[in-house]
Amino acid sequence: MKIEAIKTFPFRCGWRDWVFVKVYTDEGIAGLGESGLGAYERSVVDMVEDLAEYFVGKDPRQIELHWNTILRDSYWYPSVTLTSALAGIEMALWDILGKSLGVPVYTLLGGACHPRIKVYNNAWYLSARSLDDFAELARKAVEQGFRHLKWDPFWGYDVFVDRDQRSLARECVKIVREAVGDDVELLIEMHGRFSPDTAIRIAHELEEFNPFWIEEPLPPNCTVDALAEVKAATRIPVATGERVSTRWGFWELIEKQAAAIIQPDIICCGGLLETKKVASMAQVHYIGVAPHSASGPALAAANIHLDACTPNFLIQEFFYPDHPVYDEILVEHFLHPQDGYIELPTSPGLGLELNEELVKGKPFQYRRESTLSGLWAPLESFGK
Repeated sequence: MKIEAIKTFPFRCGWRDWVFVKVYTDEGIAGLGESGLGAYERSVVDMVEDLAEYFVGKDPRQIELHWNTILRDSYWYPSVTLTSALAGIEMALWDILGKSLGVPVYTLLGGACHPRIKVYNNAWYLSARSLDDFAELARKAVEQGFRHLKWDPFWGYDVFVDRDQRSLARECVKIVREAVGDDVELLIEMHGRFSPDTAIRIAHELEEFNPFWIEEPLPPNCTVDALAEVKAATRIPVATGERVSTRWGFWELIEKQAAAIIQPDIICCGGLLETKKVASMAQVHYIGVAPHSASGPALAAANIHLDACTPNFLIQEFFYPDHPVYDEILVEHFLHPQDGYIELPTSPGLGLELNEELVKGKPFQYRRESTLSGLWAPLESFGK
């Protein structure tokens, strides 16, 4: 079996751009993957095209060889543009291998450790325009079967925040807790925004609401020691890692046990196998894994296969409002969360096929800035 061609399918989904990658072989088996950075998608598309010059003519089943050859021969690494493009191709290679053997990808990666995948709902809050909206939307998310809700109550805040800003964010968490009760877990996103002292102070003010975690409390360029300081200062578990790339990026964070939970992104890490290796490193230190997933259905599917075969898997991010788009652009419907879980797929490969013609009809709108920019108004503008 040889790779004949690699194509990209950029697609616009609401406020985000997704980049699908398809790898075609001379035996008629094609694999689907996904790349993307949440910005600068043209650079990712160009990088996929550059990498295609290496892959065309190669055996798609030699995944480990190809991955390490690409990384070794890339002088400036780890580049997140490189790992993003490489991840899209690598996912597609696993999809091809699974289809060729007639088994799901998680079977090839060691077999399922979990009978179904626990998920949390992200983006349930995007239409909120008041604090009361947060309460109502949280109740609706729980009615949909979710028992884990994540959101960022600090939108628009900077590295240092004042008392009024902290009070408003605390009120947002308080009103959601009161709306859903104590049996629902609240996952507090911080988007890598705060100084260590600010993060610690905020964590102390939120402890009474018993959050499931605080996520990315410090900017990704802060030291691992600073993150360990935050972890030691609060009884709320600290989660981080969506912007960390490859095993080498996670090495010190895991060795120093600076977080209770890591959140590797398959795209940022460079692919499924590399992310599984990161999870195995974390297992040695009894660190849980909750993969980041803020792109399209190919990444969501890859995460489900990764979760299934990861012993220290904890919970999976899922953008529930995107689900209708998944069904629109896929040949068959994506697995639907039920009561906060997704059942394991049984189809060969990753278990999904892209409607190429439909996706071509909605090309992306190039964004230079992060998709986080201008998503919704700063919390200070909300009123009760």
